Formats: sequence, structure tokens, C-alpha cells
Amino acid sequence: MSSNIDVTETLDVQGQNCPMPVIKTKGAMDDLAPGEVLEVVATDSGSMSDIAGWADSTDGVELVDQVEGDGVYTHYVRKTE
Repeated sequence: MSSNIDVTETLDVQGQNCPMPVIKTKGAMDDLAPGEVLEVVATDSGSMSDIAGWADSTDGVELVDQVEGDGVYTHYVRKTE
């Protein structure tokens, strides 16, 4: 857990495979206010590139960090607008 990231909400998509982690992340981001951070906890290794790619191609969101450990992939996505 990155201690310098102030997480607003956590989305647990463990056990779900592509494209569900990205679809659920997108839906959860819609509920956040600008500046808030969503922590996404996934077990699909493909979520590393999927969420990074989605964040890169989506206005108003920023991929803050991605952490990999013990088969769990944690993503931190900030809503910027």
C-alpha cells in the first residue's frame, strides 16, 4: 500500500478477468469528485496494461501508481476533472 496516496474508495475486482476490471473502474470513477483517488484491487495480470491503457486514453483520469505483489495487482487512479 502506497502510504502517500490518499485513497477515497476501494474497488475489489479480484477473480474477474478482462474487460471487467476496466469496465468496473470506469463506472466507479464516474462517482468520484475531481482529486479523489480510486484504489482498484485485481487478480488479473492483464489489468496492469488494461487499466494503464484506459487511463492514458481517457480524459479526466490519471494513473497514479500500480503495485504488483503476490498475484494481486493494485491500481491507483485519480479523477482530475
